Amino acid sequence: MKKFASLFGVMLAAILLLTGVEVQAATNWNTQTIQAVGMGVPPRNAVGAQARILARRAAIADAQRNLLEAVKEVQVDAETTVENVMVTSDIIRTRVSGSLQGARIVSTNYTSDGACEVTMEVGMFGVGGLAEAVIPQPQEIIPFPTPAPVEPNVTITIGTSGYTGVIIDCRGLGLNPVMSPVIKDAAGVKLYGHQNLDYDLVIRDGMADYANSNAQATRAGNNPLIIRAERLADHNANPVISVSDGNILLSANQQSGFLNRMAVVFLY
Repeated sequence: MKKFASLFGVMLAAILLLTGVEVQAATNWNTQTIQAVGMGVPPRNAVGAQARILARRAAIADAQRNLLEAVKEVQVDAETTVENVMVTSDIIRTRVSGSLQGARIVSTNYTSDGACEVTMEVGMFGVGGLAEAVIPQPQEIIPFPTPAPVEPNVTITIGTSGYTGVIIDCRGLGLNPVMSPVIKDAAGVKLYGHQNLDYDLVIRDGMADYANSNAQATRAGNNPLIIRAERLADHNANPVISVSDGNILLSANQQSGFLNRMAVVFLY
């Protein structure tokens, strides 16, 4: 993670210097983090250690501002960004601000002229993450839908030892990652959403991982059910699978409970 964070900061700095484009923050759905770069310069009358301290303080403030702008653009669900929920409640706005106050410093670099560049990071989930601030807690947990009765002469294969998770392959469809995704079937039935899950686990771990390959889909375990999405719904945020695949998903979950454990990965 440290190697990635360092490389991330170098890449952002290179883009700033070589292209002149103000790329100051970025969201990484693979790691479920948001990073931002801040720049600070010391006052003209500051020298030595004082100059470095003041430049760093200014860089941190700049990074926090850039981090806030990036966080506002994060999709909570298909219809709502963090900024949308912030404007609805002073409490939510305060909670989001609290999450940003807990952002960690990934790297600090000084230039030859005394300027300071700081890269900061905040997680979407876990302690100090955004999820608790922006994902509402359901009044009750809604059970997963019951699998449809199997038609005569139709066999549903769900594995002899039970699946450890599910990989929904959305590659090539233009999936837009969100913090609270929904899996639907082609008939419009919601098969998986945060209302079906333990809220504390959703806040701690997130509902799903976003990955670029099966090799990265470790959250789904060593024996995952792999389902190809037919299409996407709701601004390309929510995968839609066939009715038959949805039935397989629900039947497999009844056997091993991987949806309850949120062992879900979206390939995109």
